[in-house]
Amino acid sequence: MSPHATGRRRVHRSVAAGAPLAVLAALVVASPAAGVPAGEARVVRTATLGDIPLGAFSNALLPGTVGDDRGVDLGGIGSDIYPAGRQGEFWTITDRGPNGQIKVDGAKRRTFPVPGFDPAIVKIRVSGDSVKVLDAIPITTASGKPVTGLPNQEGRDEAPYSYDARTPVSYNPNGLDTEGIVRAADGSFWLVDEYGPSLIHVSARGKVLTRYVPEGLDLTGTDYPVVEALPSVLLHRKINRGFEGLAQLPGGDLVLAVQSPLSLPDTDSGEASRTTRLLRFSPKKKAVTAEYAYRFDPVDVVDPSEDDTSELKISSVVAVGGNRLLVEERTDKAARLQLVRLDRDANILGGRWDDGTTSPSLEQLDDPAASGVPVLAKRLVVDLGTVAGVPGKIEGVARVDHDTLAVINDNDFGMTDGAGAFDTQGRLVDSGVETTVTYVRLPYGI
Repeated sequence: MSPHATGRRRVHRSVAAGAPLAVLAALVVASPAAGVPAGEARVVRTATLGDIPLGAFSNALLPGTVGDDRGVDLGGIGSDIYPAGRQGEFWTITDRGPNGQIKVDGAKRRTFPVPGFDPAIVKIRVSGDSVKVLDAIPITTASGKPVTGLPNQEGRDEAPYSYDARTPVSYNPNGLDTEGIVRAADGSFWLVDEYGPSLIHVSARGKVLTRYVPEGLDLTGTDYPVVEALPSVLLHRKINRGFEGLAQLPGGDLVLAVQSPLSLPDTDSGEASRTTRLLRFSPKKKAVTAEYAYRFDPVDVVDPSEDDTSELKISSVVAVGGNRLLVEERTDKAARLQLVRLDRDANILGGRWDDGTTSPSLEQLDDPAASGVPVLAKRLVVDLGTVAGVPGKIEGVARVDHDTLAVINDNDFGMTDGAGAFDTQGRLVDSGVETTVTYVRLPYGI
C-alpha cells in the first residue's frame, strides 16, 4: 500500500520530508441537469482531487527529491487515465511536473519551479464526489534514481529555467515528459513521452526497462537502455508536441498518437497543417509495424471560439474493440471524440511520407486524400465541448462501460504562464483549476 491512501484538505502547516502523506479528495459533485433531452450526452458524475502538497507527495515516494515545492499541490495526473480493473479505479500519469513560460527580454523561457519533481504513475479511486489516491509509483532509472521531468538535449528541447526564469537549470538525458499510459498483462506499464518523442516500457514498480526513440535522435548519457526503433521522421516533432495519446489493442499492440502535425518541412508548415500521425507498435517485435495519417477537423469545428489551427491536438486514444479507436481532437477549451478503424490498407509506414525530403510533405497537403494518401476515415461519437459540466483541457479518456466514459483534465498543477504565477515570496498563485474526473454517459454507446 502506498503512503498516499487516505485523504485531507489543505492544512497550512509543514509536512516533514519523507513522512507518510495523507490524501483527502472532496469537492462538489455535478449531477446531470434536470430536463436534459433524451439522446444527448450528459455528465452523470464529477469527482475532484483535493489539495496534496507536492513536496510531501514526492518525498514520500523518493525522500529528498523536492526541497521546496513553492506551495504547489499535486496536479497534472490528468495527462491520461486507464482502467485499473476494479469499478471506479484507474491508473493515471503525471506529466513532467509544474512548468510555465515567462518572457525575459522579449523571449519566452520555460520554467521548472520544482525541478526535483519526478513523474509518477498514480492509482486513483473515484468515490462519490472525491478522487482518492490509492497508490503512487515513481518513474526511476535502472539504478533507482528519479528520471525527473527535465528536458534532455540542448538545442533540441527548450532550455529549462528556475521559477522566475532567471537562473538556468541543468538538462537531464533521463528526463521524461510522460503523457499516455496503459498497463500490460504482466503488470508492467507502457508510457509515451513528448521529448523524444518516446515510447517507454517500465516495470510494475516504475523502473524504466527500455525507452524507444526515433532513429537518429542520438540520446546519450541515460541511466537506462535507449533503442532507436521509431521512424526518423519523428525527429521533426514540434517542441512540446511529441507523443501524447497511447492505446493498447486487444492483441497487445500499442497505438501512439503524435499530438500535433510534424514541422515538415518547417515550423510554419506544421503550424498550418491539419494532418498528424498514428503509429502501431508491436511489443513482441519491438518495432513499429504500421503508420497512419490522421486528419483533424477544422479548428473552428472542434472549438468555435478558436481560429488558430496550431491549437489542434490529439491528447487521448482509446481502444474500443478490434482495430477501432476513439481519438480525441481538442484545443484547451473543447474536445471531440472520433471513432476510427485502423485498416490495413491505410498503412503508410516506410513510404515517401516518412522521407523528410519529400516535397510537398504530408503536412503540407491541403487535401491528402486527393493526393492518394489513405487518410483514416472517422465518425464523430461525442462533442464534449457541448456537454454541460465537462471541464476544459481534457487530456485523458477511459471507457467505464458500453455507454459511459471517464474523462480527466490536466490542471497544470494550478500554474499559469507569466511572471504573476508566483508571488514576491516565490509561492504559487494558484489558478484555482482542480483535477477532475468526469463521467459522461453517451446516448447510444460505442
